[in-house]
Amino acid sequence: MPNRLAQSSSPYLLQHADNPVDWRPWGDEAFEEARRLDRPVFLSIGYATCHWCHVMAHESFEDEEVARLMNDAFVNVKMDREEHPDVDAVYMAACQAVTGHGGWPLTVLLTPDRQPFFVATYLPKESRSGRLGMLDLVPRVQQLWAEEREGLHRSAEDLTGAVRGLFAERAAGQALTPEVLDRAFTQLRARFDAEFGGFGGAPKFPTAHVLLFLLRYWKRAGEGQALGMVEKTLRAMRRGGLWDHVGYGFHRYSTDQRWLLPHFEKMLYDQAMATLAAVETARASGDAWYRTIAEQTLTYVERDLSAPEGGFFSAEDADSLNREGHMEEGAFYVWTEDELSEILGPDDFRFARAIWATVPEGNFLEEATRRLTGANILHHPEPLPDLAVRMGMGEGALRDRIEALRQPLFIARSARPRPLLDDKVLTDWNGLMIAAFSRAARAFGNPDYAARAARAADFLLQTMRTPDGGLYHRYRNGETGLPGLLDDYAFLVWGLIEVYQAAFDERHLAEALALHDQMRERFGDPAGGYFTSEAGRADLIARPKEFYDGAIPSGNAVAMQNGYRLARMTGRTELEQEAERVGAAAAEIAVHPASHAYFMVAADFAIGPSIEVVIAGERGAEDTTTMLDRLGRVYTPNAVTLLRAPGEGPAPIAALAPFTEAQTARGGQATAYVCQNQACQQPTTDPNELVRQVS
Repeated sequence: MPNRLAQSSSPYLLQHADNPVDWRPWGDEAFEEARRLDRPVFLSIGYATCHWCHVMAHESFEDEEVARLMNDAFVNVKMDREEHPDVDAVYMAACQAVTGHGGWPLTVLLTPDRQPFFVATYLPKESRSGRLGMLDLVPRVQQLWAEEREGLHRSAEDLTGAVRGLFAERAAGQALTPEVLDRAFTQLRARFDAEFGGFGGAPKFPTAHVLLFLLRYWKRAGEGQALGMVEKTLRAMRRGGLWDHVGYGFHRYSTDQRWLLPHFEKMLYDQAMATLAAVETARASGDAWYRTIAEQTLTYVERDLSAPEGGFFSAEDADSLNREGHMEEGAFYVWTEDELSEILGPDDFRFARAIWATVPEGNFLEEATRRLTGANILHHPEPLPDLAVRMGMGEGALRDRIEALRQPLFIARSARPRPLLDDKVLTDWNGLMIAAFSRAARAFGNPDYAARAARAADFLLQTMRTPDGGLYHRYRNGETGLPGLLDDYAFLVWGLIEVYQAAFDERHLAEALALHDQMRERFGDPAGGYFTSEAGRADLIARPKEFYDGAIPSGNAVAMQNGYRLARMTGRTELEQEAERVGAAAAEIAVHPASHAYFMVAADFAIGPSIEVVIAGERGAEDTTTMLDRLGRVYTPNAVTLLRAPGEGPAPIAALAPFTEAQTARGGQATAYVCQNQACQQPTTDPNELVRQVS
């Protein structure tokens, strides 16, 4: 019989609806029941595409013996971390405080008033290799709850106090300076993997926000090594198994140092951030290969992660059914040499074997046993220019040949059982994807990308709004829910700023301003910075305020960047003043700037030079389009652009940016007005002069 999760909207919770564990969703009802029954709460946190969440579920939560023990000892709660990232942040902080590490699945034992007294990640059914198993844990906790309750409560109070201290006790800093940018570069250079690209050893994550900072540092300081680190990393990611060489898109992260063995889930936010990095690298370097990376990533998103209503789905799982009908990580993505030979034929297979480095015994190690599975992860160990030389052909011809081989593999793979699609639409991740499509539209002169971004933005603005004009966090199957958090507001505002600059619909800029103001009111801390959630949340034992970057940029850093950009676009100087206070809210930002890379992006804008460009001209006219197209192809990361199109009465943009009213087209031609650090240059109708001024 299904448990209480059967009525949930979360794909993750629905995965556990048939467990024999008597699961309940996160909420007041579960804790009221814990008080009534006088039991602790077993909280299991994960997400739909989490491989080790699946392993623990199959090993323990689907096991009748474990379920019987859990149902007798606890009130059991399942939570989707992607639906409740604020709650997850609190208990992940507890896990890291106790164990020194974190990850998912996250296992937390709580008192009925939500205080944690035990934290762990993955737990096997039976104890092994020094790791406590469920069959030993549950009876032991049940005994302690009955016989040593007071000690458990003391532990819970101590750990709760420690978590509250982690979020509350931050020394204030100073406004970020050019010296902090230099320090960030120095720290990143020390962590850079010169052999394989990326930062640190295994596991290795595609932290694209670090690349965005390094591009700006190259632009600012003329530091060629910064650009080299970006190019080395992006090319290594694209050549390795982190990239899906058949269907496109980036996997979650690499389990090894050289980008070969990925965790195969594909997250929307990784596609968005990688696209942003590739777009900017294409403009900075002038190398069209990075444009290809961006466009292929967007092809994957449009094909496989696009919701029919207009938004973007969250993720695809790592696991799927193999040929024997068992769930297996990577089954959808890997190939035996026999399969490749059968699909491609002998001649093409020999070529494919050389370019994708397959071997008869396979190169895919099963993570738990570290044994070869006989399957291959396609990858290019050699840079493509080197491979082309070795094979005696031009690089363009090699790419054409690879594409000719990819297509039959894509068709053959389409017949395999697909991984689970996590089809919820999250406001924050959609904001990132809107930004990515918008920047690609401007950089590559592609109006279809701008239209796709605008469609997603309009879906969110129409569907994800609360009765008081705020934001919901999640949409699925026609249902919206969960109050919006800081990242929802900050990331959607980012997306709206970008889509305005791609399509120049003033409505998007107006919504960005309105939501930014709401964010300031709902989440602002008088001491500086923004809390993750609104005040008054009874379900939180601590109110997180996070500054460091994780898999995606810090919401505080994005809010800071938004404030500076909106101030430049509208003339509202109070937004700039508040943005400066955000950057000074925590001393740790300046001490460890490499861990706060998106703050460095925002600081680079604030320190300047920053550029404001107004194009005055008829919307859609050839001369206006030429101006905007030329501007979009120049790498100007600290520029903002407004279109001053005439309307009936005052120009529509003037209501948001009053200073544009006097900036009109001269002599009937589209005219560019360029200002840098509050000093304006001579207006020009010459696109070449516009490029010179912004460069």
